[in-house]
Amino acid sequence: MGGDDAPEIVVEGTAIAHERARQARFILFGDQDRITPLIAKYPGLSDVCSVEHTTESVADADKPSQALRKGRNTSMRLAIDAVKNGAADGIVSAGNTGALMAMSKVVLKTLPGIERPALSTFIPTLRGECVMLDLGANIECSEDNLIQFALMGADFFRAVKGVNAPTVGLLNVGVEDLKGNETVKNAAHILRSAAMPFDFYGFVEGDDITKGTTNVVVTDGFTGNVALKTAEGAVRMFIRSLESSYRGSLLAKLGYLLSRNALRSMRDSLDPRTHNGAVFLGLNGIAVKSHGGTDGLGFANAVTLAVNMVEQNLIARIMDDFDEYKIESIPQQKAAIS
Repeated sequence: MGGDDAPEIVVEGTAIAHERARQARFILFGDQDRITPLIAKYPGLSDVCSVEHTTESVADADKPSQALRKGRNTSMRLAIDAVKNGAADGIVSAGNTGALMAMSKVVLKTLPGIERPALSTFIPTLRGECVMLDLGANIECSEDNLIQFALMGADFFRAVKGVNAPTVGLLNVGVEDLKGNETVKNAAHILRSAAMPFDFYGFVEGDDITKGTTNVVVTDGFTGNVALKTAEGAVRMFIRSLESSYRGSLLAKLGYLLSRNALRSMRDSLDPRTHNGAVFLGLNGIAVKSHGGTDGLGFANAVTLAVNMVEQNLIARIMDDFDEYKIESIPQQKAAIS
């Protein structure tokens, strides 16, 4: 029931996801009087869907604390409970981000060795896509948090993209070792000296994100959220400016006709729906946040991402790596360099 056009886009997205992942089954939480007629519009969808009825839902304006106190029978909470209880392998929601984060953390809890979950997503680059985290879940981070994010981000990229040794960069104000605050410099020192299941590239700058310099970009939630929103705004400005330019004259319109196939390809590669789906990494369960303003195609991509993570056993991978690489020993390593 979450999102600007729910439940219509949720059911449409589920139908698209069903065409891509025939093995998946879906539980839709919400008002069955609204949801059931929508399911009937898509042939075969009722065979792979069940509806858990509730008339309560989390509003966009609800504070996380309100959702936690009063939201036990909301569609969001019941869906998270289903993951906790093993009735579902993951949750996808286009609802209130803060409420989803708070509820998921309380119900699913973090994995052993992880202090805080991180919000992560794929971002288009000149070389394909990169994973970036954190994107707003943690405004302030310690070096321990950043190192944990690096390992989780690498596991996420490896699971979805199939790259055995992804490259990881730490976002900074410059690439030189002396630049940045003590938190970033301490984290970099440990990542350079520790044995990790990824290739630590070192520091990267803001323009390295869209260059695709590394497969994974690690930063605190404040910086990551600002960088992401700035990039999204720049893309929108570029597309609107380009559209306006092509309407400027007859010659410009002719130029559009000659180049429209290339422009469509570029538009598709930058389409936010293609990259929809932010993941709360570090929780003991799969939780994916879809953009609230997306359409059925965008929601389907978020669902497909969740299915891929379940099939690749992402949670088990993260747990194994945190156990093997002894992330809990980071405080001792940090003390040795202070």
